[in-house]
Amino acid sequence: MSAKPLYRRVLLKLSGEGLMGEREYGLDPVMLTSIAQEIHAVHAMGVQVCIVIGGGNIFRGISGAAAGMERASADYMGMLATVINALALQNALEKIGLHTRVVSAIPMTTVCEPYIRRRAVRHMEKGRVVIFAAGTGNPFFTTDTAAALRAAEMGADAMLKATQVDGVYTADPRKDPDAKRYDRLTYLEVLSRDLQVMDASAISLSRENAIPILVFDLHTPGAFAQVMRGEGTFTIITDEV
Repeated sequence: MSAKPLYRRVLLKLSGEGLMGEREYGLDPVMLTSIAQEIHAVHAMGVQVCIVIGGGNIFRGISGAAAGMERASADYMGMLATVINALALQNALEKIGLHTRVVSAIPMTTVCEPYIRRRAVRHMEKGRVVIFAAGTGNPFFTTDTAAALRAAEMGADAMLKATQVDGVYTADPRKDPDAKRYDRLTYLEVLSRDLQVMDASAISLSRENAIPILVFDLHTPGAFAQVMRGEGTFTIITDEV
């Protein structure tokens, strides 16, 4: 395999749960530092990196709605949780020398920039890491959909989804020992088999814009850089069989 990265500009989708580390809630500073170092390694390869981050480690809109809260209000609370995570990751990245901008779909100019597409692109062209917070800024949309939307808007060559396992499986491998991992899938296979990798709107949006989705393990050291070179263990979702 070539040591050069396969993609020039990528969007990394991080779940809020991925920031918890061994904790049951909130942020783990050790995990934040580890993720920052993974991003730094890819940035050092000359890749332009932007990130969409979830908020499930602090608040999940869907579970809030299930508990009797109005869904729109619960989703807005979840969006605010993503801003907390984005600021925490920005701090971790800047500690190791990466210039970073947090860009929020909900304007809150005291703590971060409002989302302006052309400005976000310019930040990446200048070598800054851009973290998109507050999802799409709309309730009823997940951060997976926000990731697919921002990847399309930024002209990303690929979207990388960092998860708790090393790819897409027929079932959750942590619960089902017989679950089999896919090396390659098409967007339509993901939708027709109802594989729970991202929600349907995110998969459809990626398909419409021909953005490949690469799913890899957040917890394997060096995995992000390996996947960028086409190495290591991951699942790629494209239009090709």
